[in-house]
Amino acid sequence: MRRVLRHLTARHRTRATNRTLGLMLAFNAGAMNAGGFMAVRMYTSHMTGFLATLADSLVLGDIALVLAAIGALWAFMSGAGTTAILVNWARQQHLSGTYALPLLLEALLMLLFGLLGAVTLQWPTPFSVPLTVLLLAFMMGLQNAVVTKMSSAQIRTTHMTGVVTDLGIELGKMLYWNRSGTPHAARIQANRTRVRLFASLLLLFVGGGVLGAAAFQYFGFIWVVPQAALLLALSLPPLHADAQRLALWWRSRQA
Repeated sequence: MRRVLRHLTARHRTRATNRTLGLMLAFNAGAMNAGGFMAVRMYTSHMTGFLATLADSLVLGDIALVLAAIGALWAFMSGAGTTAILVNWARQQHLSGTYALPLLLEALLMLLFGLLGAVTLQWPTPFSVPLTVLLLAFMMGLQNAVVTKMSSAQIRTTHMTGVVTDLGIELGKMLYWNRSGTPHAARIQANRTRVRLFASLLLLFVGGGVLGAAAFQYFGFIWVVPQAALLLALSLPPLHADAQRLALWWRSRQA
């Protein structure tokens, strides 16, 4: 089991590991997005909505909403930028767990959110939104960048607009009528592998959302602890292997 978990966030990628990790993180994103909405009444992965809010609020002169949108956008981009720094550093150090570091950071922030959520919900910031909103947006940016980098932008997990679009395109190909006599190479055909992937991402995101909303309603902020445990299970095995290799190298230097 440890070997399987270690390969999911390893440097060397396959379609299977990309798909498996993407599906697991889509479920996590759905839970965090819906549960976060129950906590702060904002979908903190929805940057399109925040950009629209920014534009509308500028016209209406609502400075508080302008600052809130800027804060969420800044936090999301900061999370994505942090992932880029951690992943590129891990690659340069030839670490096995290239994608484990940002997931470990996300897990720790989720634990912070779960344990201190009620406190951070009231903690003011310069952006007219509590610290909880910025923390959730940062985590969403962190995770989305992990999946984007590991799949070369083929899989997204924190928002479903692209997934629904790609699924619609493939379904349109499935319904396309090819005239009889059309050469096989010229036929319009759906990529059924992509259909299964996008449909699975969509279903797991919705399933995670249902679980996240229900769990927050019944258990409060502490509901994120099992989600953080899942991310720890994904990130710690490859980092442990890297630590063991570093320890062996250090002992050989001391010998």
